[in-house]
Amino acid sequence: MIDKEPIILAIESSCDDTSVAVLKGFKVLSNCVHNQEIHRTFGGVVPEMASRAHIQSIVPTVLAALKNSKVEFSHLEGIAVTQGPGLLGSLLVGHSLAKSLSLALSIPLINVNHIEGHMLSCFLIETNVQEDSGLEFPYLCLTVSGGHTQIVIVKNWNYFEVLGQTLDDSVGEAFDKSAKLLSLDYPGGPLIDRHAKYGNPDRFAFSKTRMNGVNFSFSGIKTNILQTMQKERNINPNTLKNDLEDWCASIQKSLIAPLVLNTKKAIFSTGIKRLAIAGGVSANSFLRDEITTLAIKENIEFYIPPLSYTMDNAAMIGAVGQFSMRNGAYDDISSSAQARITSDKWKYSDI
Repeated sequence: MIDKEPIILAIESSCDDTSVAVLKGFKVLSNCVHNQEIHRTFGGVVPEMASRAHIQSIVPTVLAALKNSKVEFSHLEGIAVTQGPGLLGSLLVGHSLAKSLSLALSIPLINVNHIEGHMLSCFLIETNVQEDSGLEFPYLCLTVSGGHTQIVIVKNWNYFEVLGQTLDDSVGEAFDKSAKLLSLDYPGGPLIDRHAKYGNPDRFAFSKTRMNGVNFSFSGIKTNILQTMQKERNINPNTLKNDLEDWCASIQKSLIAPLVLNTKKAIFSTGIKRLAIAGGVSANSFLRDEITTLAIKENIEFYIPPLSYTMDNAAMIGAVGQFSMRNGAYDDISSSAQARITSDKWKYSDI
């Protein structure tokens, strides 16, 4: 029963957004996110500015999350926090506060791998929903974000088998770099998605990268997008402005295609009939449509978190925290934030 589930506070500060959530079981009572708009000016995240902004916003965001959830500090039974991977300066802000709260309140500290948070975000329940997500282990998860592109078998809450991953750039980075070439603001992925709705996805063709198994590579596609733009501008100097929608639609199609193709390969190779997508790029409407079509065609169960839980957020960190609370898996107060993180919970294999 949800009434017997523990109440935990979750903190996420791995990059440029400060987020704090309060969960009772997997039900999200509040999920506050403080965005750092300053990075738009520079076309990307400035690490030093990000960490300073976290220092200013972390305490107000904690207080806002508690106020919105109508939960007091004395009600909390655990603190879950992103340990890594991410920007070390940003991670240290959230992790230091989490350790302080753990000590002050005498409640367990739970370190969370940011990527595991994304992969378990499909277990989250909105406050106005009574039922759980219905998701069961094992399931395939396509994790796509600004820093990660992976296909993983989520065998349990603490056991992950990576089937394939990007060998260079992430798909999120490819979206943002392509948007920059089009003079679109940062982050560019959502803007490409918006403009692509009105464009012709077959107007411009880009090279395809062939990889072993279900691995990915986006550096070559990025280079070919630049080369194609340069070629077209020699013919039509104003093409990037006048044909913006077609460029966006064509770029989006080329970047989403390998995600769908490799997901299909993974389904056939593993025989697993449950699929989830997670990470910031899982908010892309074209990817959602393509994966939904694939799931219906192959008769598999498909799970996707609400849009508010696709981007970096503390609720997904809380999902891992709840699994840890159930299993008594706590961490020592002497632990520290880690920009790069390794774990024996992860296994790597090729298909």
